Amino acid sequence: MPQPEIPAPRLRPPARVMRLGFVRLFDAAPLVVADELGLFDAVGVRVAVAPERSWAAVRDKLAFGALDGAQLLSPMPIALAAGLGGVEARVHVACGLSRNGNGITLSHALAAEPDLAAALRARAAAGRPATFAVVFSYSAHFYLLRRWLMGQGVDAEADVRFTVIPPPGMAARLKEGEIDGFCAGAPWGAAATMMGAGRVVAGTAEVWPNHPEKLFGFGEDYLAAHREEVIAATAAVIAAARWLDEPANREEALNMLSRREMWDLDRGTVASAFDAMHRMRFRAATMPRREEAAWWLGEMRALGHIPATISDARALAPFGDALWKAAAARVDEPEPALEPLP
Repeated sequence: MPQPEIPAPRLRPPARVMRLGFVRLFDAAPLVVADELGLFDAVGVRVAVAPERSWAAVRDKLAFGALDGAQLLSPMPIALAAGLGGVEARVHVACGLSRNGNGITLSHALAAEPDLAAALRARAAAGRPATFAVVFSYSAHFYLLRRWLMGQGVDAEADVRFTVIPPPGMAARLKEGEIDGFCAGAPWGAAATMMGAGRVVAGTAEVWPNHPEKLFGFGEDYLAAHREEVIAATAAVIAAARWLDEPANREEALNMLSRREMWDLDRGTVASAFDAMHRMRFRAATMPRREEAAWWLGEMRALGHIPATISDARALAPFGDALWKAAAARVDEPEPALEPLP
C-alpha cells in the first residue's frame, strides 16, 4: 500500500495525549486516516481521535478545554469568536479538511413536486410550513441550503422553517416525517435514500463550487503551550489529505471509514461522498483561506447573526496560514490554487 512520505519524528512523545474530536461524517477522513496509517505516530504525536455526538458538543468541548483540537464547520470559528449561541472562545485554524461534500435531501413528496416553491408556499399559507434540518445554526449547510432554496424561488424567510439535528439522526427523522428535508454531509443523504426516506436532489457544490467545508482547529491555550505538536499533527493531516485524493487509495479509505466509524452503513452509502452531488475533495482544502472565511462572515452579517459590535478583524482572527505553511513545509506540500468565490 503506497503511503505519503513524511519526515522522521521531530518530537519526543508529549506528556499527555492530544485529544481530537470529530463528527461521524466522511469529511472527517483526514483525521481518521492519519490515525489509521500511523501518520500521527510518525511525527511523534500521540493522539486520541474520537467521535462526538453533535457539532454543539464539539464546540463546547473545544471551547472549554475538554478537546485540544477538532474537526470544525467552516463558519464555526467565526461563531466562537463572536460568542454566538452563548459560547465564546478563541480557536485557531490549522488547516482545512475538505471541500464540498454536502447533499440536500428532500422527502419523496417534496422531491416529486414539479414546482417546489409553489408547493412550499401553499404549505406555509395553510399554516404548516415545511421544516428543513441543518447540522448547526452557523454552518455551511444552513447558509448554502438557504441560498439553494432561494434559487428555486422559495422565500426562505416566510415559507419554510429550519431546525438543527446532528447529522447521523437526519435520515431517521426524515423517514419519521418529523422533517421534510435536510442538508448534511456524506454519507447521511445517501443513508436516507437507503432507508427509503427521501432522495438527494442537489449538492451545496451547486451553490458554491468547491466551497470550504470542514476545518481542523485548536484551542488558543493548547496552541500556545503545544505549538510544535500542533504543527506536527497538522503535517500528518495534510499528508493524509494527499493520500485520500489518490484514486488508487479510495477503496482502502472506504474500508477504513466503514470499519471504524460507519459500520452501520453499506459500502455504497459510504462511497456517496465521491458522487456527482457531493464532489468531496481533500488535498485542495488544506490551506485555510481568509478570503473564504470572509464570505461566510458576509452571510452571517446579512442575516443578523453577527452583532454590529463585532469587528471583521475579531471575527476573522481564527483564520491565518502560518500554521499551515509551517506544517506544509514538513511534507513538501505546495500551496493549492485559490478557488473562485461565489
